[in-house]
Amino acid sequence: MAPNNDNATSLFSAVSGSARQLFLLLRCINFVSKAQVRITKEGLRFTVEESQVMQGVVFLDKALFTTYTYSPHPSNDDDDEEDAEAPPFQISLSSLLETLQIFGINDLKDRWSNRESGYDGLTSFPSRGERGAAFDNRVLGMNGICRLSYSAQGEPLCIILEEKGVTTTCELVTYEPDFQEDIPLQKDAIAQKIIMRASWLHDAINELSSTSPTRLTMVSSPTAPYFTLSSSGPLGSATVEFSKDPQLLETFHVPRRTVNTYKYSLIQGASRAMAIAAKVSIRSDQQGVLSLQFMIDVDGGGVSFVDFRFVPFIPEEGEDEDESEVGEAEGFE
Repeated sequence: MAPNNDNATSLFSAVSGSARQLFLLLRCINFVSKAQVRITKEGLRFTVEESQVMQGVVFLDKALFTTYTYSPHPSNDDDDEEDAEAPPFQISLSSLLETLQIFGINDLKDRWSNRESGYDGLTSFPSRGERGAAFDNRVLGMNGICRLSYSAQGEPLCIILEEKGVTTTCELVTYEPDFQEDIPLQKDAIAQKIIMRASWLHDAINELSSTSPTRLTMVSSPTAPYFTLSSSGPLGSATVEFSKDPQLLETFHVPRRTVNTYKYSLIQGASRAMAIAAKVSIRSDQQGVLSLQFMIDVDGGGVSFVDFRFVPFIPEEGEDEDESEVGEAEGFE
């Protein structure tokens, strides 16, 4: 079926002058093959989920696009068109990423493609000195224009890429969404709020990987040691401690000692965002749900946010369960 590029009849259409920017942001949540897409008047929300214990969200604000048109069709005559919202749909995230880098250099395309499930290949990130240039044209070799459109529910998502007079059109099949709700974070019962440079969290997670860990324990306390990450696995255990120095921890709000444990492989799934983000907001609630919200600098001096939520590790019968206590704080919002 030919793509519908008529903005007057399409539910949604947008143009981006930076295919690489969309690629790098969406690649942060490429730990499962499919993503749920919700189109709103404010932007595009891509959500991925793994086994109801981890979610990743990338919000592409309309400010990231040169043009952004959203014309939802009311479901019935009583609906107000301004308040109507298009139903979400699901697409192949891996196929979308392959499409966005279609004009990229082949060796980079091969290295960064991830068609497999799980977390293979998560260690190939820019080095610490290169993080500030993550969105530089030279990183991906892609600077083409990307046009997105979606005509109606059940229709494909159309992507048109243009570079140096070459135009490529791709249509991605859309599916019914297979999950509806986000992993809840109790914002009125937050146990900790810590804001720090994302590169330091990234380096700490990588250092802890030397023990081939299965678990990551996060401890925050109003007294020393203030913030600790510990790992344990078949090769032993390791710990990284952070002082309360405001040069290290920009924000530190921990009214009570909080201890939570998570599967290390899940936390490692956020490594791509850690590698390119400027800052990270670390929060957990009284249930132990962890929120990692990354602030990423983008072209033009703006910022974008990538969010992850993790359900705490549930110990087997007979194992000790760490106790979490409640404080109050907020994230970047």
